[in-house]
Amino acid sequence: MTLHLRTGRPHQLGARFDGEGTNFAVFSANADRINLCLFSPDGSTELDRVRLPERTGHIWHGYAPGLKPGSLYGLRAEGTYSPEQGHRFNPNKLLLDPYAREFKGSWADNSALLGYVENAASQDLSFDRRDSARFVPKSVVSDPALLNHIEHRGDVDWSHTLIYEAHVKGMTMEFPGLPDTIRGSYEGLASDAVLDHLQQLGITAIELLPVHSFIDDSFLVKRKLRNYWGYNTIGFFAPEPRYFGPAGLIGFRHMVQRFHSAGIKVILDVVYNHTAEGDQRGPTLCYRGLDNASYYRLIGGQPRYYVNDTGCGNTLNVANPHVLRMVMDSLRFWVQQMGIDGFRFDLATTLGREDHGFDRHGGFFDALRQDPVLADTRLIAEPWDIGPSGYRLGDFPAEFSEWNDGYRDTVRRYWRGDDHSAQELGARLLGSAGQFDRGGRRAWSSVNFITSHDGFTLADVTRYNERHNAANGENGADGHHSNFSDNCGVEGDTTDTKIRNRRAQRQRNMLATLFLSQGTPMILAGDEFANSQGGNNNAYAQDNAIGWLNWGEADQELIEFVSRLAHFRSQHPCLHQTRFLHAATRKGDGLPDVEWTDFNGESLQWRDPGLSNLCLTLRMAASDPEATHNDDTVYIVFNRDDEDTEVKLPALPSGRHWVRAVDTAATDIFAVCEVDPRSMTVARNSVVAAVAMADETSR
Repeated sequence: MTLHLRTGRPHQLGARFDGEGTNFAVFSANADRINLCLFSPDGSTELDRVRLPERTGHIWHGYAPGLKPGSLYGLRAEGTYSPEQGHRFNPNKLLLDPYAREFKGSWADNSALLGYVENAASQDLSFDRRDSARFVPKSVVSDPALLNHIEHRGDVDWSHTLIYEAHVKGMTMEFPGLPDTIRGSYEGLASDAVLDHLQQLGITAIELLPVHSFIDDSFLVKRKLRNYWGYNTIGFFAPEPRYFGPAGLIGFRHMVQRFHSAGIKVILDVVYNHTAEGDQRGPTLCYRGLDNASYYRLIGGQPRYYVNDTGCGNTLNVANPHVLRMVMDSLRFWVQQMGIDGFRFDLATTLGREDHGFDRHGGFFDALRQDPVLADTRLIAEPWDIGPSGYRLGDFPAEFSEWNDGYRDTVRRYWRGDDHSAQELGARLLGSAGQFDRGGRRAWSSVNFITSHDGFTLADVTRYNERHNAANGENGADGHHSNFSDNCGVEGDTTDTKIRNRRAQRQRNMLATLFLSQGTPMILAGDEFANSQGGNNNAYAQDNAIGWLNWGEADQELIEFVSRLAHFRSQHPCLHQTRFLHAATRKGDGLPDVEWTDFNGESLQWRDPGLSNLCLTLRMAASDPEATHNDDTVYIVFNRDDEDTEVKLPALPSGRHWVRAVDTAATDIFAVCEVDPRSMTVARNSVVAAVAMADETSR
């Protein structure tokens, strides 16, 4: 087939079929020429290579009459190869279209992907003339009928959110009862059985580890491992094909639609801070070959090298307006064409970096917040990177929630028994107001979690003092070294009943703490049934039984515990408020919206260095005019001591009494039982929640 290109249009980037032909448009500020390459249906043969005939500003474009959806293509960019000046054009390297919606074929780990000669004395300053086409997938002209616009069902009230962080494949590979044809796939994740499980848990939003198209790092392939987590993006518009089931690409949209039908929002973990091309020694796959100096942040005075605020070799240059446009177009695509409800931004500090450093009013944040398509999506920041002053917890705009690793560490330290952790826990239980209560931010700004994909699972927090990462091939040196974990007496598995019971109690206590805290709770998939990774706290390369959830050993009692915790939280609005609590007096009843007391009912002595236990009474916020007449009241006791204790209960207005509704040490944890109006016994190492109820005679 011979291509005859017309001028085309520069306005929409990527390959766009209009019913009669396909328009191609691609950004490059520094190329001398962009070539469009057409391939045979199996991707093995390059059929034609034609120069894009027109350039408007920095957009190269052309129109191919009669070229239909399903056609395979790639790009080649000609220009200066001068790494010392920041330019790495090499037309021998076939490049992906940054805007491609799907790819066909697979990657091969081959040195022909490098723009330079691998073993040359001059390293990346050399020039490799081998054609890389047979080692890379081809971009596909998508059928617009498959990706038509979806009306986005936004929801600006996120105060009832319960997030479940999950991996598409890891969640489903060993899930009981699934057909083999959909294990590890988008269809499997949205199967009836999985949806039933999530609904039983009370999940309102599932947060998926990266599903943007990614590749396996060369160093992992050499170890016979894979990039399991997916934080190695190469295509910001294409769903990762390794999770395709029988329906292929359209299976992703069907998955989202089924989640929505089940009342569950879908949040994507997105990686716009770097790409899979790595540092100057990495492959030339897309952005590097199209315009290295525009797509990446290069070191001033030494543009051969990349700014590495991400720790992944390169940093995407979102300060460039065309790169920023690509990110924004990508976000809108996932909302409008795929139905996504929100995004968790990996290493989000990187996205806020300007020339002078991190800026919460920087260009990326301004563009994001003014976009009407994204206005009602959930935005979550991972508030750190490894660059200068990279830890920015609490510094993001009011539209964002943030992963609160301070919450994680505090809860672990408290239940481990660390000194001074009780004082820290008090702040975390009320939504970490010290970090978030400013600029009109809401209490849901703090995404509270005890575990995430990165680190120990909940079971392993109570089983291991040390990380056990030998399977990663890095001599056990990778992964977090500060885990604040506690093996409860024995490292790893044990048959000792006392230790096993202690671990189970610790897990229930930490889960109860999470669900009884102000903010947005997030649980890691598998924590609801005590899934273990054998002490591996960095399973990024473990696409196997280590990383997959072990449903065969699921603790069904713990699943029921989490389900009932979620139900209890949802039934009590004082547990999931939008306003921060500061012990202000409520107008309706003259009571403070929060009270801290000790076991004797006296005011808590925060300056006591030996403070170990906490009691708090929660009411609706005094600052919320719509809630001050709501009399929902929950009293929570955290007893970290190794002995049972008698706790004095707060006095209640006439016509109301306390009932114990949650007790992590009881045989029937959620059995609602009457208690003495003056005090109740709280078991050692436990969490108890009591609810103020109206007397029968006053109803």
